[in-house]
Amino acid sequence: MVDKVKKDAVEALAGLLNDGMTIMAGGFGLCGIPENLIAAIREAGVKDLTVVSNNCGVDGFGLGILLENRQIKKMVSSYVGENKLFEQLYLSGELELEFNPQGTLAERIRAGGAGIPAFFTRTGYGTLVAEGKEVREFDGEMYVMERGLTADLSIVKAWKGDAEGNLIYRKTARNFNPMMATAGRATVVEVEELVEIGALDKDAIHTPGIYVDRIIKGAKFEKRIERVTTRPHEQKTQETA
Repeated sequence: MVDKVKKDAVEALAGLLNDGMTIMAGGFGLCGIPENLIAAIREAGVKDLTVVSNNCGVDGFGLGILLENRQIKKMVSSYVGENKLFEQLYLSGELELEFNPQGTLAERIRAGGAGIPAFFTRTGYGTLVAEGKEVREFDGEMYVMERGLTADLSIVKAWKGDAEGNLIYRKTARNFNPMMATAGRATVVEVEELVEIGALDKDAIHTPGIYVDRIIKGAKFEKRIERVTTRPHEQKTQETA
């Protein structure tokens, strides 16, 4: 059996990075992002990257650190989010952006992983989204053709994984990660818990190890919150105490 377990993010990415490549990065906002692998890509210094991700982190964290380092040439996303630098670079023409409706982006990635080169969707018909794309009528409705997406490398974050690369995601972190794991020519995963083969409940596995090439136990996870929203604290009165 191929030894998929690597000691750290640098070793896990060794030989997989080059200028001008396409990388898929899992996560939604700052939830379920491969923090350690992103940091290692920054340290590697590869540039002119095309990155497929729902958004681009925030200023100073997540994929935002690759933007700050001017390593990303193009983003394929559905949300600019809270990242001011992302907005500035796009408006100034320094960053190319391929904007997608969120569901369309998810389906493009899923299709790429399933070996489906294109599909038709009603979403975006009659809008800027459809410009330059094939449009076809089905059963009296107009549909836009969208291409499936693949990448040279997918970087994925999971909660638990074993040495074979079988993965379990936790709650909302099961967002773009499972579909991206299937759509990369190489898939590298970081997990919070790395367990022995056979320790995972087979019925609970979300991504089978056949899709995973390398896996690490993440060195640290900050798990930042993109925007903290809290309710005012209610003071108890003598009557309600």
